[in-house]
Amino acid sequence: MTEAARPDRPRRARRGVIRLASETGEGLRIALSALVSNTLRSLLTTLGIVIGVMTVIAIVAIIDGLNQSFATQMGGLGAHTLYVSKWKWIMSGNDWWEQRNRKDMGRAEFEAVSREATLATAVAPFVSLDATLTSGQAELTRVRVRGTNQDYEVANGVTVAAGRFLSPPDVELSRSVMVLGPNLSDKLFPGLPAAEVVGRRLRVMGRPFTVIGVQTRRGRLMGLDLDSEATLPWTTFLRDMGAKRTISLAVTSEPGQGQALEDQLIGILRRVRRVPPGKPDDFSVNRQEQLQRLYHQLTGALYGVAIGVGLITLLVGGIGIMNIMLVSVTERTREIGVRRALGARRRTILLQFLVESSLVSMLGGAVGTALGFLVAWLLALTTPLAAAVTPGAVGLGLGFSAAVGLLFGSWPAWRAANLDPVEALRYE
Repeated sequence: MTEAARPDRPRRARRGVIRLASETGEGLRIALSALVSNTLRSLLTTLGIVIGVMTVIAIVAIIDGLNQSFATQMGGLGAHTLYVSKWKWIMSGNDWWEQRNRKDMGRAEFEAVSREATLATAVAPFVSLDATLTSGQAELTRVRVRGTNQDYEVANGVTVAAGRFLSPPDVELSRSVMVLGPNLSDKLFPGLPAAEVVGRRLRVMGRPFTVIGVQTRRGRLMGLDLDSEATLPWTTFLRDMGAKRTISLAVTSEPGQGQALEDQLIGILRRVRRVPPGKPDDFSVNRQEQLQRLYHQLTGALYGVAIGVGLITLLVGGIGIMNIMLVSVTERTREIGVRRALGARRRTILLQFLVESSLVSMLGGAVGTALGFLVAWLLALTTPLAAAVTPGAVGLGLGFSAAVGLLFGSWPAWRAANLDPVEALRYE
């Protein structure tokens, strides 16, 4: 190539970009004109796209909302906490029968872990039952009452809105004190702010307790209302509610030390519980990741169903678009012939019909996206399901619809671009 010819390359590229932009703009104008002149047909054509995108967007919005809610709830378990228990959180097969026969955990396990787990930053024993709480004329039945110690505040991310949490002297002296969840405070002492509830007296299964604190609101976790729980010293719990109960442990570590702490806990507990070498553990170390894994498996299946239903509906909608575009090519055969005779290139005709099919599909996608969010919002408003509008969901709806338009509009566009100009001019 000569030196004189090299400057022509940028000019040709620039002219190509300008020509492409001009042809795209002209195709968009013609497409809008065709849609306006056949409004009812366009609406019926996009109906399948609207339903398909609406289905996908509604379910994606609900799942995103559930994901955000679940992540918030998982934060309530403590970011770096392991839960040691007689029971697994997630069981399968004959697990229940095997774990039912395990020896209960008790004070010996707690004291050994507190003394020997050097990687633990907090060790909280906890034991619970459903009890009746009374205050004056107010009575609440089947309230979750938990016995624990001062470390539970750190291990489970608990904070108080008024008063204080349990202290070491409360545990050591087995004091009859209690921290109430905000829902319990509202029901047992209606009309009183949290600060005035502190110091009030109530009864748990007939035994008197003094309220020393009211928790901040935490919401729900896997269907469990965390704001309707009462917390008291675990030593008091065992004294008043019965000592023969299995204890679980919440053990917290520094970030990145979770696996090392788990290994350390297994060694300590196997020794304390006298598990022979080669025998399986007779206790379980539970992690947040187990719940998260189960949750993502469930929502992954829901995602699959949503995408499957949406793709089937979009397939039907795409076939409808292809059918209408083929009819449009037939109706405008003479117009195509005139344009070809006046110098329009095949690429120009091809681009025109691709733009038209994509525009029809994207309009359907936009309407479907809006309706999908409306459905998700109504479900979030009227049911316990959560919903979240994310830019990714909007892009998903519009991207799906545009892809359907391009895919199913390709054959009609190719057919229009390859019409013989002479035969097209003769078409009546």
